[in-house]
Amino acid sequence: MADRFDIAIVGAGMAGASLGAELAPHARVVVLEAEDRPGYHATGRSAAFWEECYGGPEIVPLTLASGPYLRERGVLSPRGALYIGRDSEADVLDAFIERFSASGATLERFGREALERQVPGIRAAWTGAVWERACADIDVAGLHAQYLGAFAKAGGRLETRARAMRIERMTDGWAIGTAHCGRIEADILVDAAGAWADDVAALAGMRPLGITPLRRTVAQLRVDPPPPDDLPLVLDISGAFYFKPESGRLWLSPHDEVPSKPCDAAPEELAVAEAIDRLQHVVDWRVEAVEHKWAGLRSFAPDRRPVYGFDPADDAFFWFAGQGGFGIQTAPAAARLGAQLLLGLERDAMTRGLDEALYSPARFG
Repeated sequence: MADRFDIAIVGAGMAGASLGAELAPHARVVVLEAEDRPGYHATGRSAAFWEECYGGPEIVPLTLASGPYLRERGVLSPRGALYIGRDSEADVLDAFIERFSASGATLERFGREALERQVPGIRAAWTGAVWERACADIDVAGLHAQYLGAFAKAGGRLETRARAMRIERMTDGWAIGTAHCGRIEADILVDAAGAWADDVAALAGMRPLGITPLRRTVAQLRVDPPPPDDLPLVLDISGAFYFKPESGRLWLSPHDEVPSKPCDAAPEELAVAEAIDRLQHVVDWRVEAVEHKWAGLRSFAPDRRPVYGFDPADDAFFWFAGQGGFGIQTAPAAARLGAQLLLGLERDAMTRGLDEALYSPARFG
């Protein structure tokens, strides 16, 4: 006889783990993870930071609502962020501040003198910046472990090596045939499969939403001089790179977004070379070695907003996907909102200011 649950969540990355932790106190929940361990793909490869503006104004409410939870659980470390620009990009920097003026993000315009204090060795071409003081590093592994621990403590069941091979719609829910733990039945199926979200939907007979995985490359460099421990996160205002210090090394990305099939993503040598070339136009540091490089898939819906809610065609299929590169920094508010929508619970202080229509799958018609 198949094991029966109220809710089956496909995917045990940050999305599935956080939602599972919110749901488990109220329902019998199983999380099905295809890999040997949860968080192997995007969650385990994130150079995550909590940055108020990341993802655009429509993501800011989720980010700000998540901040207190992340701070209270000790997974944030102050960093600060600088969006830097050249003389020719002064208007772009000003427009950036204007774009977020009503969002609640706290931003300040910096000139060359302040920029030199923040980024030693910055080249003369870079003359201005937008400073976002609240930016912080996120202990991704710590947050993910906290959610998995809370899920288990509340009675949730995690199955690894449980790739969904078949999904069948029954009159009273779903039957999921898995690679390792046999047949699982559930009243509600949650698609939290990240890069595989559309594949899971199609397997369940649902219409895919066009959630596209985009590859992001990061390299760990040894540079001379070593980056200061208090160096902020530095981002190009035009989106060509970002870098930050990490344990005496520099983490650098060319901010690439290369469409990919769902896979175990690998870094491209060209992307790493492009990132280093861009860095050398920013600072006068010498790159001594590429010590490590990796890539992850960040998955976006067509309008780049996340998708939270029941599919309009089936009120037993719940989307929790398309969280792009902001899925970790918004996890607390997203998971709380997702659980409230799924269970019909009242909003609380964390979610009361969120507009669920922005993230509803119904927006795709």
